[in-house]
Order: sequence, then C-alpha cells, then structure tokens
Amino acid sequence: MPDPAHFSCSRSFPCKAVVFRGSSEHLSVSVFADGSLGVMATAGKVIKCRAAVAWEPNKPLVMEEIEVAPPEAHEIRIKVVATGVCHSDLYHLFEGKKKEGFPVVLGHEGAGIVESVGPGVTKFKPGDKVIPLFISQCGECRFCKHPKTNLCERSWSIERYDIMSDTTSRFTCKGKTILQFMGTSTFSEYAVLNEIAVAKIHDSAPLDKVCLLGCGITTGYGAAVNTAKVQPGSTCAVFGLGGVGLAAVMGCKAAGASRIIAVDVNKDKFPKAKVFGATDFVNPKDHSKPISQVLAEMTNGGVDFSLECVGNVGVMRSALESCVKGWGVSVLVGWTDMDDFSARPIQLISGRTWKGSLFGGFKSKDGVPKLVEDYMAKKLKLDEFITHTMTLERVNDAIELMKTGKCIRTVLNVSPL
Repeated sequence: MPDPAHFSCSRSFPCKAVVFRGSSEHLSVSVFADGSLGVMATAGKVIKCRAAVAWEPNKPLVMEEIEVAPPEAHEIRIKVVATGVCHSDLYHLFEGKKKEGFPVVLGHEGAGIVESVGPGVTKFKPGDKVIPLFISQCGECRFCKHPKTNLCERSWSIERYDIMSDTTSRFTCKGKTILQFMGTSTFSEYAVLNEIAVAKIHDSAPLDKVCLLGCGITTGYGAAVNTAKVQPGSTCAVFGLGGVGLAAVMGCKAAGASRIIAVDVNKDKFPKAKVFGATDFVNPKDHSKPISQVLAEMTNGGVDFSLECVGNVGVMRSALESCVKGWGVSVLVGWTDMDDFSARPIQLISGRTWKGSLFGGFKSKDGVPKLVEDYMAKKLKLDEFITHTMTLERVNDAIELMKTGKCIRTVLNVSPL
C-alpha cells in the first residue's frame, strides 16, 4: 500500500503524493481533476473497455467492449485520452481494401496517460503523459543511428506494412483477435504499445491538442522543414489543404518562404490556408490548362519547392512538373500504396529532385516532445487545425466529415483524464 509522505518543495503550497513500496508494475496512478492522486489495481490484469472496431472494409465502425491484455516485456499500456481522425484511417477502411487487415481498431493520432508498464520498462511510469508513435525509434538499429532517415528496423511495419498492422495484438473481442492499426489503435480507451513507439511529453501538455502531433501535423510540417528543406525567400506550392497540407504551409512559412501557393479543388479551404501563411490560392477547376502550366506562368518557370499532400499519383506528377527545372524539389507526402506513379526522365535529368517524406522526417521519440514544447511556447499552431470536437461514439460522423472535406481535423474525446 502507498504511504503518505512529506516533501520539501521550492513552492510554498500543500500538495499530495503517493510513495510506492514494491514494483510499480502492479499499480497505476490516476490524477483526478482536483489534483489528487489515486491508485488503481488494474495493472497486471485484463482491462475491458470501449473501442470502435472496424470488422470489415467499407463498413461503419462499431462500438464494442473489448479486452486489452496487460503489457508484456518492454510494453506499455496507455489510457487514450484524445485522438485525431486522419486520412490514413480512411485509406485503410475505404481504399486499401485488404480483408486480411480486419477486424481492426483504427486510430493512430492520439495522446494519453501511461496506465501500467511491463517488465524491463524503465523510462516510463504510470501517470506519464505520452503520445503513441506509428514510427518507432529503437535507437539501436542502423536506421535509428543514421542521421538521414527516421525509419526503424524494429517497427511494426517491417513484416506487414501491407495490412498496416503488426501480426500480434493485445486486443480481443467476442473471442476474436482484433488487429492493432499501425501499432497504435487510438480509437480505443486503452492500448498496449512497444516502449520504442511511445514518446513521453511535458506534464502540462493539453492532450486534446498535442494528439495531432502523432501524425498529420508533424508529417506536413516536417516535410517542408526537414525533407524539402525550404529556403528563406523561396517560392513554394502545396497541393492539398487537409491537415497535412496546411501543416506543410505552416512549415514553408516557418522556413521563411516568401511566396506560398495553396492548391486545392475546394476553395472553401483557402481562408484557413491563409491563416497558416499561404499567399496565393489556385483552384485547378478554374483553369483549362494543366496546373503545372498555371504555376509556371505565375512563377517565371516553376516553384522552388512543391509538396504533394493528397496521396494521388496524378497530383504527384503535377507537383513535380510544377517545379522549376535546374533546382526544383518536389516532395511526396500523401500516403498511398495503390498505384504506380510516372514521370518523363527529362523532368529529372533537367535538374529536378523527387523525394518522399514519412512522418516529416522526424526521428519520432526525439522530435515529438520538442514539437510539443514548441506548441506550448506558441512557436507552432495546433488549435487552428481543430474544426470539430466529438466523443468516441461519434467516430463515424467524424469519418464522414473527413470524407466530404467538411473538416480539417476532428478530435475525439476518448477517455476522461
């Protein structure tokens, strides 16, 4: 049992604390709204909780009671507090169409609190605020040690990236194993993750805001500042103004671009793009000529940097062709694995560079906590991306908003703090 204790502090106000005797693997801490600490005996036990289960492709998610097993060696069980809804969730549900990737709990853009830890975990403790990571960072493999990539050889994606899930799972429902999407599954009140796929963040971070750094915002922002390496005074074009594209606009602005052209077929997104730094706005539907020609005429031959944030191979080619020859750089950011893409060799021979960006090039466990601190220091926008807030039970409404382009980011409140 915990004992009361007295601490000497630099601040002269009373506080509460608990001291543990024995292993923390058998206790978990909750911080209540009044600031008090509570101990729950859930560690080491199966937790039954709510989750939105995708039983098959192209069908609405179903709210179910699932069982979440305790964490095993080097694993962490997390209470998910909030999660964004990202296009990659929709991609798996509606576009990927791989039946072997179901049933599954989707969601990968979340934030929560550590409920318990498995044997061997030393860098996390119950009560820590964390962000699950779909890109792991073991810190030991040749990719983690290489400065030019954020890939990790111990990632869930090494074996079954085609079904966007690992072959193992700590979820069961109605006697069936439920897959864990991208190693995270934040559409569940609880989830078990490998400790290499969790980032510890500042204790004061608002989880219903920083959850967006688990994917989309980090991806778009990093694609501009890390992958494209946008230069001060340059001209940029961002194709697609969803959450990722708007984050790319924000990254171009932060990098000092003097002109940022926002390209989208939905003109209603242009005012939001202006908030993040866009200076020009182009709707391809307003022109009879290819968008690459339109941009070339606007920029004396093409932009210095272009970022494709749609996940459409035709748009990827248009983004490349919109770059100026000689030094133009085009970055593929939108996720898809459905079709081949093509270009004419002369487009690269003449000096353009075509690159890809995954999670914005950030090494996840290092980069995400720093981005959280940037947000808290008002150096990074997050609140402006959130257009809707809902409960987990309304996840299908959130999905419909994204399908129809009527939101930027919907945040789902999954569990109370």
